[in-house]
Amino acid sequence: MPGTAALIVGLVVAIADGDTLTVLNEDFQQVKVRLAEIDAPEKKQAFGTRSRQSLGELCHEKRAEARVIDVDRYKRIVGWVTCAGVDANATQVRRGMAWVYDRYAKDRTLHRLQDEARSSGRGLWADQNPTAPWDWRKRS
Repeated sequence: MPGTAALIVGLVVAIADGDTLTVLNEDFQQVKVRLAEIDAPEKKQAFGTRSRQSLGELCHEKRAEARVIDVDRYKRIVGWVTCAGVDANATQVRRGMAWVYDRYAKDRTLHRLQDEARSSGRGLWADQNPTAPWDWRKRS
């Protein structure tokens, strides 16, 4: 599937964390989708629960479209997700509920949204010195 312009359309039936959800597609198959170019706090990390709740507010039990970018090493679809017409990837960053995942980020507008969230002290940026999830995972 990498390199294709595949689109997964369906109902969001589960939220794993702030950057991963499950879509029940039109063939009634559950497809796990990792939001592209962002990385949300882990469940046990500061703001992990709040980030998951934020994605739930955006997407749970709503119609979603996931534009497939890649498949990750965990066999999850990686994509750009809109829920009820709202860009979930960008909204999570705008709300301060996820970092731009610099290692994979190609969309420069995400950096602007992150800078705005940081300067406004939104979400995880309310912490004096928030720990990026990739650094937190290395320590755990």
